[in-house]
Amino acid sequence: MASLMVGRVLVNCSGRNTITFNVISRCWQQTYAACAPSVSTPSETIQQKTSVVPVFRQAGQYCDRIALRDIHGEYTYRGIFLSSRQFASEIRDYLGGNYQERVAFLCPNDATYVITQWACFMSGQIAVPLCSLHPPNLLEYYIKDSEANLIVTTPEHAPVLSDIASKLGRKLLIFDEALRVLAMKQAVRASKIITGVESDLTLCNGESSEDLDGGLAPEFYDKSDAIIIYTSGTTGEPKGVVLSHRNLEAQVTSLVEAWEWSRKDIILHVLPLHHVHGMINALMCPLYVGARCVMLPKFESARVWANLLAINMAATERVNVFMAVPTIYMMLIEEYDRIFSKNARMKEYIRAVCSQKIRLMVSGSAPLPTPIFHRWEEITGHQILERYGMSETGMVLSNPLHGERKPGFVGTPLPNVEVQIARTDTSQEPEVLVVGNSSGTRILSKDTTNGELWVKGPGVFKYYYKRPKATEKEFTPDGWFKTGDTAQYTENSYRILGRTSVDIIKTGGYKVSAIEVETHLLGHPDIQDVAVVGLSDMTWGQKVAAVVVPRENKEIILSKLREWAKDRMAPYAIPTVLKVVDKLPKNSMGKVNKKELLLEIFPETEQRKMNNKTP
Repeated sequence: MASLMVGRVLVNCSGRNTITFNVISRCWQQTYAACAPSVSTPSETIQQKTSVVPVFRQAGQYCDRIALRDIHGEYTYRGIFLSSRQFASEIRDYLGGNYQERVAFLCPNDATYVITQWACFMSGQIAVPLCSLHPPNLLEYYIKDSEANLIVTTPEHAPVLSDIASKLGRKLLIFDEALRVLAMKQAVRASKIITGVESDLTLCNGESSEDLDGGLAPEFYDKSDAIIIYTSGTTGEPKGVVLSHRNLEAQVTSLVEAWEWSRKDIILHVLPLHHVHGMINALMCPLYVGARCVMLPKFESARVWANLLAINMAATERVNVFMAVPTIYMMLIEEYDRIFSKNARMKEYIRAVCSQKIRLMVSGSAPLPTPIFHRWEEITGHQILERYGMSETGMVLSNPLHGERKPGFVGTPLPNVEVQIARTDTSQEPEVLVVGNSSGTRILSKDTTNGELWVKGPGVFKYYYKRPKATEKEFTPDGWFKTGDTAQYTENSYRILGRTSVDIIKTGGYKVSAIEVETHLLGHPDIQDVAVVGLSDMTWGQKVAAVVVPRENKEIILSKLREWAKDRMAPYAIPTVLKVVDKLPKNSMGKVNKKELLLEIFPETEQRKMNNKTP
């Protein structure tokens, strides 16, 4: 049988300044029938039966259905599964047959991401997704902190990551483009024509279908970890949130039930893939039920509108689910006003298409401003479904799929999620004010329902990586996770009033640690002191604002400061507002009261925010 020789580059970075390139040639059969055997784990390491079904194991039900479409083409469930299985075998070899090693990976928003993630799961490793928007110092921090022994990336990101891999002494594996190509729908058809192997290519619903077997023994996934997601904490040091396969399954199945996901759905995906919103809500959910994901490489207003309106697309390709952050909805509204607002027939057409053909539009990662909620409903006929969740918990609260969605509210607890609102702002023991789950909510307090939101359920993470003290601090003695967000229960629904701490800024769907930004800015040669705060903003949720004290005879200009920060911070963390002051007001402990600082330095912005919060 003819074979295809595929080369893969493995960079073995054993020293700080030495990189050894080993080109490993591997013979692949033209059909998938000769794919590497499934990986298994020693039976003696398994103690307990499990019901956990990882997302890749769902592929056997859907086989030749289209799972994904990206800028390169279409991919079947079968194709992604088998390419992932092949890659899993190589990852396991490079890690010496070990399990639960951390694999950091930086892939674009296309099939390479899914193949790499599934390969990590199949080989029993813990996936650590990275983001291309992060500067090298942040990427290095995540890789070092997670103790990743292997870094996987594509050629476009290899130069940056090869330097980091060399510095940290890690192996760098360059994703082979052949893996993606062989997962494509047309590649499977071409193989069928050339080889005539009908039994390998039939739908997975009969005795002649190939058994899509891969991964470890089922019991392994009941007790193993799956992913580390990095999120900024109030200390300014990003913490690795460890999610198990059981956590992921609980989060996915909860949303599948609440939002009625089915194999008929086609979601338009424009979100980053290193956090829960883009990774779990918008990608794992559709792939778990046999639906289709249309993945754009990045958000562009014109391309999103083209997909929502199915311009030059067949009816079978029309998307019917869309998820975004408030900033994206604001930019889509701006594009609509610029292109369509003066064309009455086009406005009518857009509203008709969106209201009749799209079943669900979701917003999250940041509070959705009420004006955006109403304007989007005016344009599309859709009341955006706002929900609430965190990296540590997955989705917790959601407005109803069927029924009225109130602006400014995030609904009620999702299936298999329990919540409490507790009063924690007194010197006494916390007082539970509200308790709730998907069956209903009870108010225990007679005077208030405002307090810190606590969460419990199978989707809640168990620990921060290598941070037992930080983990213990964030849980109550009886196992409730303290979100740090202030919530209110009123009108039979929950509202999120803001962070209990002012040091987490939510901007454009991203969470930014003010303390981390301050640490970077204090490295500027002309800055003597600084405080970073979040300013309420309709488009971005919050803007990152820096209040700085310059050194003597020095001048700080925003444009120059932003240019200086490009190589030190993620783009969304760089301040967009600058105020220069002679000194920062501090208390006797030498700390800045940021709530008072906001009122003093930005009184107009804070007054607008208070007005917007008024029910």
